[in-house]
Amino acid sequence: MSKEYDILIAGSGFAGSLAALILHSKGFQVCLVEKGEHPRFAIGESSTPIANMLLRDLAAEYGLDWLADFSKYGSWQRTHPEVVCGLKRGFSYFKHYPEKPFSTDEDHSDELLVAASINDERSDTNWLRADFDAFLVGKVQEIGIDYFDHTDIQSAARENGKWQMRTSRLEEARHLEAKFFIDATGGDVLLKNFFSVSSSSESFLTNSFAVFSHFDHLRKWSDMLAEKNISTAGYPYNPDNSALHHLLDEGWVWVLRFNNAVTSWGFALDGSDKLLSERSSEEIWDSMMAKYPDIQHILKDARHAAIPGKTLRFGRLQRKADKCFGDGWLALPHTAGFVDPLFSSGIAHSLIGLEKICRLFYEHFDDQEKLYAELQKYEYAVFDELKLIDMLVAGCYKTMPYFGLFRSWSMLYFTCTITYEKRRLQKLPVDHFLCAGEEAVKAIVTETYQDLMDILARPVISGADIEAFTNRVRERIQPFNTVGLLDPAAKNMYWHYE
Repeated sequence: MSKEYDILIAGSGFAGSLAALILHSKGFQVCLVEKGEHPRFAIGESSTPIANMLLRDLAAEYGLDWLADFSKYGSWQRTHPEVVCGLKRGFSYFKHYPEKPFSTDEDHSDELLVAASINDERSDTNWLRADFDAFLVGKVQEIGIDYFDHTDIQSAARENGKWQMRTSRLEEARHLEAKFFIDATGGDVLLKNFFSVSSSSESFLTNSFAVFSHFDHLRKWSDMLAEKNISTAGYPYNPDNSALHHLLDEGWVWVLRFNNAVTSWGFALDGSDKLLSERSSEEIWDSMMAKYPDIQHILKDARHAAIPGKTLRFGRLQRKADKCFGDGWLALPHTAGFVDPLFSSGIAHSLIGLEKICRLFYEHFDDQEKLYAELQKYEYAVFDELKLIDMLVAGCYKTMPYFGLFRSWSMLYFTCTITYEKRRLQKLPVDHFLCAGEEAVKAIVTETYQDLMDILARPVISGADIEAFTNRVRERIQPFNTVGLLDPAAKNMYWHYE
């Protein structure tokens, strides 16, 4: 059996399925190939204001009106309550110290809450990927795009400007022919096997790994705060309705709740600590519970959700391919590289790359010279973005034991994302995610990272050191700081205003 397409896409996560839907809307003959099946477990669950701006813009540009409904919690619940998500009002951070129960003070010295929306109706969301990805695949099938699951690509050869791909589906051989191939798998296997493109982690400052799963009826942090008589009256939102981070000396915990009483919980830990990274997942889990009393209280009665039904582990998370594109092929951002789930950058990064790719395909698909010139720009942008994200995340891991430093360093990320959001809303040019292509942004982050390394090299870090660093960050972000980041009067509680 043989069929010819303009574009063959491998990988039916949200990015691959949206690529198929968008390119089909512009008249391309598209095929979507999936090694597994849906519904399936996946992480990469936390959306952001940038991600949701992109959903709305893609919906408007390509006539996918239904897609915009998923860009806000309120419209999602009204139109598709059967597709499970969670309410995400912002980013919340709580610092835990070894052998001590969590505590704080009136200045919220060990807390940081950054609101990303003004109310629940307009809030971002946590995506239950098993549901959302399956919904998108359903849309792919509904409009007649060829979709083949349980399909392995066994060989790929480029002949006369076309890919000749031999695939196998449930022991049935199928030959697929396509002018162009998009790798949306989110991994490096196809890049290595078919294009001889290697991936590595050598260039990264960040070194982290993850141990994680989904759990049923996990204890709520707000309930535990109430039990401790810690007031949440000054919070801009309920922290359980957010991307909740518990900061440990060894790394951090993500906590993402969904409306079906399932919670995504994961330890993202410093991989450079070999005594930690070489332990088994069970040993790591037990040691974190033993070391941090409130982590133990949250997890002591935890039960795995039906999917995935067990604890999973990813080794070193960082990877970057040597190339993003070649003769007749390209990799979407999450296939090209990844840093870490801190700051929830993955969904937005994928969608920004998708927006660029679909636009340049529509405009230049039949002009090879122009197409490849634009793909070269795309590759430069993806690598610049990964480099910026890496430095922002690496600084966070290095400051985990020192919350004052973490709080101030993290403001660089929020400065980048808010600057990008405002420029996009104003229809100003924004060629790079998080403004990663701007020399001023890169200079601020690089200089401040070096200052941070100088402080961390000191045998003792004093309160005066932290205050001086905070003042330096406040001064450097001032030209971009339109929302009062590091305003002492905010006391680490940042509300969202129109």
